[in-house]
Amino acid sequence: MHRYNDPNPFDEEEVPVNPFSNAARPGSNAAGPGLNSRLPPLAPEPLGFSRQHDATDDIPLDTMNDPKKKEKELASWEADLKRREKDIKRREDAVSRAGVPANDKNWPPFFPIIHHDIANEIPANAQRLQYLAFASWLGIVLCLVWNIVAITVCWIKGGGVKIFFLAAIYALLGCPLSYVLWYRPLYRGMRTDSALNFGWFFLLYLFHIGFCIFAAIAPPIIFHGKSLTGILAAVDVFSDHVFVGIFYLVGFGLFCLETLLSLWVLQKVYMYFRGAKN
Repeated sequence: MHRYNDPNPFDEEEVPVNPFSNAARPGSNAAGPGLNSRLPPLAPEPLGFSRQHDATDDIPLDTMNDPKKKEKELASWEADLKRREKDIKRREDAVSRAGVPANDKNWPPFFPIIHHDIANEIPANAQRLQYLAFASWLGIVLCLVWNIVAITVCWIKGGGVKIFFLAAIYALLGCPLSYVLWYRPLYRGMRTDSALNFGWFFLLYLFHIGFCIFAAIAPPIIFHGKSLTGILAAVDVFSDHVFVGIFYLVGFGLFCLETLLSLWVLQKVYMYFRGAKN
């Protein structure tokens, strides 16, 4: 006897419908309860492997901006060089239009022996420093001239002629050599912004400062140190002749002032050189 209620073994098994799904609710899509239940859930898309913009997530921003920063620094440095060249060319043209030769001797006014024109050839921001360096050169000239005067007084009082000849050699060589070796390179360095001239100035100006310190002490190395008006020579001479000792003490004070002024000039010029190159 055939049973109408028996299930057909060849029919597909009905998939139970989730009563809590949207298909089981009234008003939902009637054609899709079975289809919706059979669709597998979508797998989440892996991040960082298929998207191109993920490759730049870990790159620091500084490395991306470095080339542009370097280009800006080079451009500013080149613009500064061009500005300096134009400034130097403008000053040279102004001097040539004024009819003043580049190496015309104009100092000192009563007997010109050197060319010196800070107001027209040195930049305005460096003129004060150049005048200070010029005062340093005049200071060493004054020290050496006064040294001759003091040694001459000592020679008259019986100090011997050898120390006078040494003092004369110091003055005859020191005055022109100090101008040629360190003051003139500084003047040219200020006028043309030349690093080579600044280098010569720094190197030789250190020897100048060393000589000033040596002269202020005047150790008994050459002829008992009496050829220089330092403190040791002043003490030695003061015990024999008070009048001569006063001249030596004045010379000692001049060499001390020249040493302090030279150290100040060296510091100022170095700061100017560093600021100009940076």
